[in-house]
Amino acid sequence: MKKGLITSILALTFGSLQAQPLPPSPKLVVTLTIDQLRTDYMEAFSSLYGEKGFKRLLREGKVFRQADYSFNVVDRASAIAALYTGTTPSMNGIIAERWFDPKTLRPKNCVDDFAFMGNYTDQNTAPTQLLTSTFADELKIATKNAALVYAIAPFRDAAVLSAGHSGNGAFWLNHQTGKWCGTTYYGEYPWWLSQYNDGQSPDFRIKEMEWNPLHPITSYTFLPEWRTIPFKYRFETEKDNKYRRLITSPLINDEVNRVTEDLLDKSNIGKDDITDLLAITYYAGNYNHRSTQECAMEMQDTYARLDQSIARLLDMLESKVGLQNVLLCIASTGYADPDGADIGIYRIPGGEFHLNRCATLLNMYLMATYGEGQYVEGFYNQQIYLNHKLIEEKQLNLAEIQQKSAEFLVQFSGVNKVYSAYQLLLGSWAPQMEHIRNGFHRHRSGDLIIEVLPGWTVMQENSNDNRVVRAATIATPLILLGKGIKPEIIRMPVAIDRVAPTLSSAMRIRAPQCVHSRTAQLRNKLRILRGKSLNNQCNFTLSIAKSVTLHAI
Repeated sequence: MKKGLITSILALTFGSLQAQPLPPSPKLVVTLTIDQLRTDYMEAFSSLYGEKGFKRLLREGKVFRQADYSFNVVDRASAIAALYTGTTPSMNGIIAERWFDPKTLRPKNCVDDFAFMGNYTDQNTAPTQLLTSTFADELKIATKNAALVYAIAPFRDAAVLSAGHSGNGAFWLNHQTGKWCGTTYYGEYPWWLSQYNDGQSPDFRIKEMEWNPLHPITSYTFLPEWRTIPFKYRFETEKDNKYRRLITSPLINDEVNRVTEDLLDKSNIGKDDITDLLAITYYAGNYNHRSTQECAMEMQDTYARLDQSIARLLDMLESKVGLQNVLLCIASTGYADPDGADIGIYRIPGGEFHLNRCATLLNMYLMATYGEGQYVEGFYNQQIYLNHKLIEEKQLNLAEIQQKSAEFLVQFSGVNKVYSAYQLLLGSWAPQMEHIRNGFHRHRSGDLIIEVLPGWTVMQENSNDNRVVRAATIATPLILLGKGIKPEIIRMPVAIDRVAPTLSSAMRIRAPQCVHSRTAQLRNKLRILRGKSLNNQCNFTLSIAKSVTLHAI
C-alpha cells in the first residue's frame, strides 16, 4: 500500500509534466531575487498595495507560498548561490557571505579575488570561489557565448554570484561613493554605465533623497507600533554611512530599476531570438538591519514601496521587451534579519553565548590533554577551526580530537549540539543531520559546528552585530510569471534547488553540473525506507511529495 502511494505520487507528477507541450523559449529570462522577502509580510500588508505589483503577480503568476532551502544557516550569498547552481553549499562552496580563511587567519568574502581589479571600486572581485556552474553559465555555453547575461544588485556578492563565471557583467552600488561598480573579471566596463555614473548615479542625487511614509501612518496597522509621528530619513545626514543606509532602504530598489532601464535601452539584451538572462536583486529587509520592533512602520512601508518597484519593473519589461517574451522568476533569500532579545519581564529562557570564550577554553582543554600548543586556529560564525598542521606534527588523530572537542563544547550553557567535520563527512546518515551536512563544505567550514539553543544571543567579538537564535521557519515565496504559466497558488512547500533545472528547461539548455536528478534522489530515499518504522516511512512519503512540487510548472 505504501509503495503504491509513493508510485502514484511520482506517476501523477511526472506524467502531467510530460503531457504538457513545451512553450517557446523566452527571449529574456528575468530572475528577481528579493533579499529577505517574507510570505507573511507580503500577504499581510496587501491593503498598502496597488493593482500592478504583488496583486498582479498573485493574479497572473504561479505562486509557491513556501520555498525551502535544504541547508542550515542561510544568508544572502549562500541562498543566491543555491538558486543559481541548483545545489547546496556542500557542493557549490558558498557556505556564507564570509568564512574563516586558515591561510590569513581572518574572515574572507565569498567573492574576493585579488587577481582582478575593480571598476569604480577598490574591491578585488570575481566568482572564482563558486565551485560549480550556474544556469547563467550553461546558457552561455549552450548559445556559444551569444546570449547576454547581466546582473544588477545593491550588493557585491549578489551581483557576482548571479552573473556566474561567464556573464557579460555584474554591477553593484559602491557603499562608499554611490557609484555603480564592477570587476575586470567580466572584461570591459560598459560605456553606458560609465555614462550613467557621470551624471545619474545616487551620489548626484543623495542630497535630495528622503524616505518618508508612502501612506498615512494610520494605514500601518499590522506590526505593533508605539510611535505617533512618521519616520523621516535623509541619507545625506549620515555622513560616511549614507550609501550603506540607502542600500538598506526600499529606495535602493528604484535605483536598481533605473540602471535596469538603462541596460534595456542601451544594450541588445532581449532584442533578438537568442534567450538572454537578466539577474536583478532587490532589498526587503529591515532598515539599517535593526530589529522589527525598532522599525515596524518602516518595514510595512518597505513592502508598500517594493510593490511599486515591482510594478515599475513589470511595466518596463512590457514596454521594452513584451511580457509575452519574458519569463520572470521571483525568489527570496530565505532568511530575515534577527529580532532583538525578548524583554526580561516575559521570562522567556535565553542567555548570551560567547564563541571567543568557548574557543579559548577549548584550547586550554586540548593543551591539558595533548600538551602545549595552539590547537584552536580560529573561530567564526559558530564554527571553530583547529590547527591541522600542529595536530599532524604531534602525530595526533584529528578525528579523535574533533570528537573530544565536541564532547567538551556541548557542556557549555546555550549549546544544543556540536557537530564535528568527521561526523558530517564520514559518520552515519540521519534525517536530522541532512541540513547540517548540506551546509557544510570540507575545505571551508570549521572542524566543529556549534548549534546554539533558540532564544540565546550569539555575541560577536569586537562588534555590535549580535544575533538572537530563532529556529522558527520563515515562509518565503517563489513566483513564476510568463507565457504558458498557469496562474495558481500552491501551499505545499517546494525545494529551492528545483529552480535552476526548471529555468534551464524553459531555456532549452542543460541544467547546472551539480543538479542531481530528482528521480535519482527519490530512489535513494525509497531505498532508505527499508527497515524503517511506519512513522518514518510516512514522513519520507511526505518529503517526496514536497520535493517534486516544482515539476508541475
